[in-house]
Amino acid sequence: MQKVRLSKSELLKLQKLNTPTVYNGWEQITDSDIAKENFNSYPVIDFMPNLGSMVGYAITLVIQPSNKELKKEKAERLKRYREYVASVPGPKIVIVKDLDKQHIGSFWGEVNSTIHRALGCVGTIVDGAVRDIDEMENRHFKAIAKQLCIGHAHVTPLDWNCNINVFGCEIKPGQLIHADKHGFLAIPTEDEQRLLEAATFMDNNEFDTVIPAAWGTEGISYNEILKDIERGSKQFKEYVKRHFNREGEW
Repeated sequence: MQKVRLSKSELLKLQKLNTPTVYNGWEQITDSDIAKENFNSYPVIDFMPNLGSMVGYAITLVIQPSNKELKKEKAERLKRYREYVASVPGPKIVIVKDLDKQHIGSFWGEVNSTIHRALGCVGTIVDGAVRDIDEMENRHFKAIAKQLCIGHAHVTPLDWNCNINVFGCEIKPGQLIHADKHGFLAIPTEDEQRLLEAATFMDNNEFDTVIPAAWGTEGISYNEILKDIERGSKQFKEYVKRHFNREGEW
């Protein structure tokens, strides 16, 4: 069984942040390529933006709703897949790779979201389609996907607990995921422990430097505003350099 690496308190505090804020902190602590790795490089649709951010550990699943042959083993495959889901500590986010190029069927609906919610899952990211989104939202089960569809076709778990690529991002089972209407971030294990502190620091740094420099500017000349912004940006960079020994966005 996978061990939960962050405390409930840390996970709840991360959930309160949006994903761009978490990214801003992550880029200061990671050795990954911040322009290429660990986030979606293709557009996603958040069908439940009112639910805010979700954070959890990746459950990985591969489906192919057009594959009728898989239905012969559906009962056994579902049993084994659900046992895998139940074996992983929550909170969990189900990351689904749909092998069909035409997304004709959804793994998700009212029933499956209810079952997964009972097994500690908070939502899903699907490189394919979802349906029953009103019912899913009523279960507080967040769905981020490519599109909607009306049916389930022949959907059956094909593979699970495996590395997958969704929306141009490599996902490993158990990887910490942060996601909202902007997209998702897959956190390398080695970056988890410092993530909350880094994201909080960078968010506060903006409010301590560059944002106040451009706030309440009524009656101030544009030249003075630009000077204040320049000073704020310099201070922002100094704080980042002092804390992370890296350069910040501004």
